[in-house]
Amino acid sequence: MSVYQYIEKKRGIGEKMLALLLDPDSYNEVRFEQLAEVLKRTMPSLVFVGGSLVTADTALFVERVKLLVDVPVVLFPGNVSQLAPSADAVLFISLISGRNPEFLIGQQVVAAPAIRRIGIEAISTGYMLIDGGRTTSVQYMSNSLPIPSDKVDIAVATALAGEILGMKLLYLEAGSGALNPVPHRVIASVVNEVSIPVIVGGGLNTSEKISAACNAGADIVVVGNALEKDIAMLEEFSRAVASCSRQQSVD
Repeated sequence: MSVYQYIEKKRGIGEKMLALLLDPDSYNEVRFEQLAEVLKRTMPSLVFVGGSLVTADTALFVERVKLLVDVPVVLFPGNVSQLAPSADAVLFISLISGRNPEFLIGQQVVAAPAIRRIGIEAISTGYMLIDGGRTTSVQYMSNSLPIPSDKVDIAVATALAGEILGMKLLYLEAGSGALNPVPHRVIASVVNEVSIPVIVGGGLNTSEKISAACNAGADIVVVGNALEKDIAMLEEFSRAVASCSRQQSVD
């Protein structure tokens, strides 16, 4: 089963998914050991590996993570240097909310031959930055303005464009460490208009915010920055997502 089929299967039965985002630069040996201990008790649905700027050896980090988990490990690369052949898939991201050609198609042209050569599953992903109340790393590194959080019509039109262009996933992103997560209204409006899975990340640092994103319609919620401060929160976040899945099945 491909990673995309795995996502669609869970989505088909109404199961909400929690993706743990790991930035290799943020996990020294002590933190990695703490991560390993937590993963013995709580397993997310997916593990994403990457970041806007990564200097550590991504391939080695992926190999170490795969020894800890029995779920897909998916690359969430900031650039072509973060490709790792041992990963189960890569989000082949196009920053469709921006107007910087380097991240709309430039980086993708550079990465495509390498992805074909290593034979990794590539999942085309329409990446949409939504204003989270502060300048984030991805906004700075991509030199791209986010969609204003109150411009729901622009967010919906952008998401529809991504789906019509053939994207398999949509990723609504407020940015790592965002003050405000993607608004519920934006999530719900996008989900109501598209038929492909929707990922939501950025600013989801409490179980209440995670539950709200799930209830608004997100298929996958991504947590990363909050767990770098306290990896044990993964257990609480997992319970919030599971509770949302149960509620959706009842409804």
